[in-house]
Amino acid sequence: MRQRRWLELVKDYDCEILYHPGKTNVVAAALNRKVSHSTALITRQAPLHRDFERAEIAVSIGAVTSQLAQLTVQSTLRQKIIVAQSNDPYLVDKRCLAEVGQAVEFSISSDGGLLFERRLCVPTDNAVKTELLTEAHNSPFSMHPGSTKMYQDLKRVYWWRNIKREVAEFVSKCLVCQQVKAPRQKPAGLLQPLSLLEWKWENVSMDFITGLPRTLRGFTMIWVVVDKLTKSAHFIIGKSTYTANKWTQLYMSEIVRLHGVPVSIVSDRDARFIFKF
Repeated sequence: MRQRRWLELVKDYDCEILYHPGKTNVVAAALNRKVSHSTALITRQAPLHRDFERAEIAVSIGAVTSQLAQLTVQSTLRQKIIVAQSNDPYLVDKRCLAEVGQAVEFSISSDGGLLFERRLCVPTDNAVKTELLTEAHNSPFSMHPGSTKMYQDLKRVYWWRNIKREVAEFVSKCLVCQQVKAPRQKPAGLLQPLSLLEWKWENVSMDFITGLPRTLRGFTMIWVVVDKLTKSAHFIIGKSTYTANKWTQLYMSEIVRLHGVPVSIVSDRDARFIFKF
């Protein structure tokens, strides 16, 4: 079946299909390629080579050329958060209380960061928060998790006030998540066709129209009962405080009195229908 679908796709194109065996399809591995930003060190200087060996740094000596990779040390995200903590008045007050032992939940880490229940406190710096949320959501290691999964991952390491709400807002504004949404529901079953109708008011459907403005007599909703054959309808006004017994009385007086008892009723699973109706 798969080959048949592909044949249906390519039959309209003027092309030639060539078979390529899988064992001959050798793809170069990433470890076999040499890149300019590799941390490998190639040199011919013997004293420098011995110094690197004592420091347990791997050295590769080339036959023709020599190359020295350049490493740039940058501050990590954790260091940025710790530096930004000094600009947040709330965290500054908590740090002062933690240093004198008056804040039980807060503590100071070995690198000078303020912790809340062993989680790093994130200040109210929009740039730092945006970088942290972007790293937790858009990086190749996270792969755009949902708001719940992202919140569960962040709260194990970081803490700030309203973290759950801000995570949900950040995920809701992600364009990739809005465009590519994987289905999470189980596959729906087959549709059940309705039987052919023979007489009027034998098969009816009903539903409620709610959220309407309150009238002078206190009515806020309309009960719509439609005959599926003639498409004629009854509109019965009601109140949101009506019980199932009250709706049953209205049905008997407005529908059964005029058209008799129907053979079938189609409705949704509203509590007014399924509770002793």
